[in-house]
Amino acid sequence: MRQFVPCKTGLKRFSPTSHMLAVVSLLIATCLAGEGRSQETADGQKLWTSGAYSFSDELGGFRITSVSGIGTREDPLVIREELESSSPVTLTIRTTRPIRPFDTSGLYANGIMFMRIEALNNSGQAWIEFEFELQEIEGKPSDFGDGLSFDQRRGDSANISSSSFSKYVRDFEPYDRLRYTEGKIDPGEAADFNFLITDYTPRWRFYIVQDPRIPSS
Repeated sequence: MRQFVPCKTGLKRFSPTSHMLAVVSLLIATCLAGEGRSQETADGQKLWTSGAYSFSDELGGFRITSVSGIGTREDPLVIREELESSSPVTLTIRTTRPIRPFDTSGLYANGIMFMRIEALNNSGQAWIEFEFELQEIEGKPSDFGDGLSFDQRRGDSANISSSSFSKYVRDFEPYDRLRYTEGKIDPGEAADFNFLITDYTPRWRFYIVQDPRIPSS
């Protein structure tokens, strides 16, 4: 039964359906309000949450300074970080919302992640290349069968670019790697790396190994 509640202009019709829609909208707004925030786990590790994912530097060697975005083409996930050396470091990514493959709302982990990593070089050495490697299991190369890749179905992806490197190379077997070449990042400078990650069998957790390269002596 519909109810009437008093208001300044008289009686106002109250619809249960509109009330439910308002509640759902409020819940979605509450979730989105937490975008790009960090929190500490019970063991003291910091997790940065944005979109349907959390990001962590828990494996050491670098520091995340901010995260934003939801992972769509219009609003990519942006991870800002500082690398303290020229050794490989590993970014841990976890889903924080239900998995819905190919959902386009940005509210779920859908297996399609437009990303930009902005890396600050605090290593004291110049980097002449920069490589990313995907892993579903820490320390184990990602192969073709796991569905995780740097947009592997496209031979030449327009989604891959960098502010400091003019070219890139992708290797899919037995690894899943993306290497930026023909450029340089001097100490104290930052560069951005844009790419698309696709995962046609989405997992609750995966890793990105980041490997800055220095000139060989």
